[in-house]
Amino acid sequence: MSDALITLDEVHKSFGAVTVLRGLTLTVQRGETLVVIGQSGVGKSVTLRLFLGLLAPTTGECRFQGRDIAAMDEDDLTELRSHFAMLFQNGALFDSMTIAQNIAFPAQLRGVKNRDELQGIVEEKLYQVGLGKARFPDMPDKMPSMVSGGQRKRIALARALAQEPEIMLYDEPTTGLDPIMSDAVADLIIATRQHLAHKNLTSIVITHDMQVAFKTGDRIIMLNAGVIAAAGTPDYFREISARPDADGMSEKELMIRQFVRGEARGPIQAVQ
Repeated sequence: MSDALITLDEVHKSFGAVTVLRGLTLTVQRGETLVVIGQSGVGKSVTLRLFLGLLAPTTGECRFQGRDIAAMDEDDLTELRSHFAMLFQNGALFDSMTIAQNIAFPAQLRGVKNRDELQGIVEEKLYQVGLGKARFPDMPDKMPSMVSGGQRKRIALARALAQEPEIMLYDEPTTGLDPIMSDAVADLIIATRQHLAHKNLTSIVITHDMQVAFKTGDRIIMLNAGVIAAAGTPDYFREISARPDADGMSEKELMIRQFVRGEARGPIQAVQ
């Protein structure tokens, strides 16, 4: 398909005797927000590492814009990764740098050297994430240890945006946040996509937070046992989970219902 950006074709991935992915087939469309859900350990983060060429499939093929990632040399991989930016679970800010230095860092890696230009990038990205100088005039000069957890998430996103990405990866972006702040992060994901609409931004969100999944996603896939167990729109997942009676449901529907509701009993086995 012309809009296919990333494609996994029958990908298996093993680490020694442990097999994580068992024939995963997936296409990420340019411009979509894809949400990936599933239990811990089912291969969600492994899948992100395959996208970035940090891991290679044991068998199968992972392609970016039609090119086999595993066949790329280091220069090709560097160019590939320049298309991506990631918001990590804990923000992963550099604690020894000020907020301004954190945000300017990826711009400097892109070759921006002019002090005024770097300052403009810092101010612009902080404004985009709701931390503009009108309300937070001293934010650029603070150290990461001086701001709240929610602000750290926003600053980490500002730093990611300074990479000028075409693809944003969100790895459990609401971990450790209260429900109100989690909803604010969901709004931020949506606002980021809207702000970068001119670049047709593609977003991939890994989360256990179903409210974030429902609010941000164009499409949700659920991984289980190393493959896609279910896929559909947020409305599809919401409708199945809201059914009062499970009688007559298929196993796929039972899995969706169990996961979205967070119930221990069902076809998905709890990891001990």
